[in-house]
Amino acid sequence: MDDLLSEKEQLEQMRSWWSEYGKYVIAGVVLGAGFLFGLNYYTASQLKAQQEASLLYEKLANSVVDENLDMAETVTADIVAEHGDSAYAWQARLLLARIYMDKNRDQDAADTLTELLESDAGEEFKHIGRLRLAKVMLYQGKAEEVVSLLEPQSDSNAFAARYAEALGDAYVALGQYEDARGAYQLALGESSQSATVDQSFVQLKLLDLPLATASLAAEDSGDESGDEATDTTGDEVVE
Repeated sequence: MDDLLSEKEQLEQMRSWWSEYGKYVIAGVVLGAGFLFGLNYYTASQLKAQQEASLLYEKLANSVVDENLDMAETVTADIVAEHGDSAYAWQARLLLARIYMDKNRDQDAADTLTELLESDAGEEFKHIGRLRLAKVMLYQGKAEEVVSLLEPQSDSNAFAARYAEALGDAYVALGQYEDARGAYQLALGESSQSATVDQSFVQLKLLDLPLATASLAAEDSGDESGDEATDTTGDEVVE
């Protein structure tokens, strides 16, 4: 009898507990199920979005190979509109800028790369876009704008050597050969840590720089002074 009463008491305790806390248990189960459903839905949505972006990017790559600019512009616009916060959109702008340059539409290329820099693109994509924009600007004869674009980035570790080389090219275009010499030397020094630039090519650029104008002027001045002294103190003056 005692055992039977004990079981009844336990049953009553369970009923009492369930009456007080059962709704919280049910709510927890519902919330947990909803969370799992939402997580699965989000994962599936993300996977679907990635697949769609991948297909669009493949279509863009094919249009670049086919040199179909109209298609490239259309597909890039779709990728940016539908997947603007993804690497596909950032890479799409880089590809579009490339085909613009192939079509001699340098200003469109510059505008596209500028849009990339003004977007929420990842830093690595921005570094690449900035370097390509610098090349376009050099092609356009905008060396001063290249210096303004790249100088603030000169301490970027992974891209420091490439920035230094591009700055050297801009300084050469401006006739600032000593600044160019320093930039190329920096590029060689930085690239010794990692192969980010063609060292042989940069070395050729460095060797191709003219001597400093100031040094040449000093040498010319010294030669003229020496000639005058000879004429003044020599026993014979050749007329």
